[in-house]
Amino acid sequence: MTLLDNAKRLRREMTDAEQRLWHHLRAHRFLGLKFKRQKPIGPYIVDFICTERWLVIELDGGQHQQQAEYDHQRERYLAGRGYRVLRFWNHQVLAETEAVLERIRLAVGEQDGL
Repeated sequence: MTLLDNAKRLRREMTDAEQRLWHHLRAHRFLGLKFKRQKPIGPYIVDFICTERWLVIELDGGQHQQQAEYDHQRERYLAGRGYRVLRFWNHQVLAETEAVLERIRLAVGEQDGL
């Protein structure tokens, strides 16, 4: 399976947390910004990306506790290409959606110097 095929599959099979966050980010609903989901960047597929702000948002489930080194490597790769990475646990998105959106808003504001 190619990286693009895998990204398409991931878009079809979104987790509940991804669906919840995507509802708020899609169609320029969040601060008028354009976000994409399950986007290939080099050898990786990021959960959400706003290319105009060089911002990547990653949602982590329980499996990420066992792959901390892999996640760190991904973050180094993305940071080396100018992206800022925000990470949230799935349960945070589901239980504290507004707080997650506020953290994203603050990250965008930091880039604007606000």
